[in-house]
Parts: sequence; structure tokens; C-alpha cells
Amino acid sequence: MNRDDVAWSGYWPAAPTPFTATGALDTDALGSLMNLYADMRVDGVLINGSTGEWFSQSDSERRTATEVAVDAVAGRFPVVIGVSAYTPAESSSLAKHAESAGADGILATPPPYVHPSPDEIVSYYESVVSATSLPFMVYNWPRGVAVDMGSTPGLFSRLADIDNVVAIKDSTGDWLKMLDTVEAVSERVRVFGSFLHRRGLATLLDLGGDGNIDGGGVGAPFAVPFYRAVAERDVDAARMWADKYRAYSSRLINGDYSGVYASPIPQLKAVMNLLGQPGGHVRSPLLPVTDASTLAALQAVVDESGIAEASAQLVGVGNAR
Repeated sequence: MNRDDVAWSGYWPAAPTPFTATGALDTDALGSLMNLYADMRVDGVLINGSTGEWFSQSDSERRTATEVAVDAVAGRFPVVIGVSAYTPAESSSLAKHAESAGADGILATPPPYVHPSPDEIVSYYESVVSATSLPFMVYNWPRGVAVDMGSTPGLFSRLADIDNVVAIKDSTGDWLKMLDTVEAVSERVRVFGSFLHRRGLATLLDLGGDGNIDGGGVGAPFAVPFYRAVAERDVDAARMWADKYRAYSSRLINGDYSGVYASPIPQLKAVMNLLGQPGGHVRSPLLPVTDASTLAALQAVVDESGIAEASAQLVGVGNAR
């Protein structure tokens, strides 16, 4: 397989996993979230990624979340399942389940905490990728696993050579390293990175790259039309949407992917709750955002960015299809 074997591109939410106030997996809210994404006309979704709090779910819960999401999406857009774990055996087992559940692809970081060497990373991916026939997305997430695969010359090229690897999600936080990834492998595999700004637009138009996968989908009202404009080569419209997205997202997320007001996932779910979206509660060890001044600051971002009105308009268009 290579990039031409999948049509993965555009804007994808990394979906949060909704939990109830008592910490239970909220399958109804997860199904509702998939329907919201369909109304927003997203181009795909990532389930059980970093934003999905896979680290606090049991193996059984991860499988249930996979099944619920695949069933709710019902083929309306690609569903890629995160199978990150500490060992290739764990990841491979989750990957096999994702395939049996009808997922469109799988994704994994290198094993967290382990800090594997480049050869160990290649061996890990060779094992997990070969566990199924599904297209595979390699996930570079230095903030979560303490390894930046882009720091090792030639590593992404080695990974792109593995059968069934069709994409790389490069969340390095180092934009120049991400550009190196685009230059090195975008002719062979799809590259999802940080493109939702004017520099990213220039990269997409002239160098390469395929899309963004970011936390929660709150930015969809600006990101979805951005990628539609990119596809149509409408530079003026793309710049407008990029500026709106950047003005919104830069008030919540720092360049290293940390949150401005709280940890990224509690902050995201707080914003989703303010917007009336089914993000649900976080699960320990994360803590919910409850401070009144922080919630007021987040409400100001929502109000001043125009994200609520844009979301209502985008959902209205989706429902009218």
C-alpha cells in the first residue's frame, strides 16, 4: 500500500471519549458525537487517540468505543482507530479487533514511556502493521511518548517503506521538522500535520501535505471550509478560514500542544460543554475544569472567536444535504 490506496485528507477530529460524571463510558454521547461530526462534514475521525483518553480506558472499553464509533459513522467518513499500547502484542490485538469491527484504518504511536531506539521503533511498527490488512497511520507524538521520530534522519522514510503504512500524523510541535517530514515522505504516504495557518497553506499548495487531525473537532467550522478552499485552490478563501482558525486555536493551545488554561483534554471538554456538544466528562487522572474564572475565560474565547455561530451554520448546512 501507499498514499494512493486511501483517500485520507482534509480535516479530521481526534475524538474525545465521553464519560459520565461517575466515570462510565458514555456510549450514547459517543454516538451523538459521531453524528455531529457528520453534520459538520468532517473528512474522517480518529478514535481512541491521545484526545480519546485511551490511557485511562480498559481493553474492553477501547473495543466498545471502537464498535460504537464505527456503527454510528456507518461509512459516512473514514474511521481510524488508535491502538497505542506498551507492547506490540497489545497493539496488535486491538488492531485485529478494529479490523473485525469494520474500521477503515489503525494508528499508533511508538510505545509510551519506553523511549525506544529507532530500530526498536521500526520493529514495533513492523509487528503491529502486519497484524491486519488495514491501512496504517504512524503517529509521531513527542509530547506523549518522549520520542520525536523526526529527530532521527531517515526514520520516517524507513517507516513509509513498511507494507500497509499509508500515512503519518506528525504532531512534533516543531514546525520545521514537520516540513522535513513532508519533504521526505509525502510523495509516498499521506502526511497530517500543522497546516491550518498561512504558512501551512503555502506548504499544502506547493510542497505537499494532506490534512490536520486535531483535538475534539471544535475548530471544524473554520477548518472544514479551509480544506474545501484548498481543494478548490481558492487561496483567498483559504487564507480567511486559516486566519479564523488560528485566531481561535492560538488562544487555547500553545505551540507545544499544551493547553493555555488547563490540560488540553479537560480544556477541550469544557469548551465542548460550553458549546452544548457531547464531549462528556474527563476521567481520572485528569481533572475537570471547574474554576469559575477559567470557565469565564473559555466562554470569552467562544464568544469572541465566532465559533458558536460558525458551528451552528456548518451543522445547518450538513443537515440540509
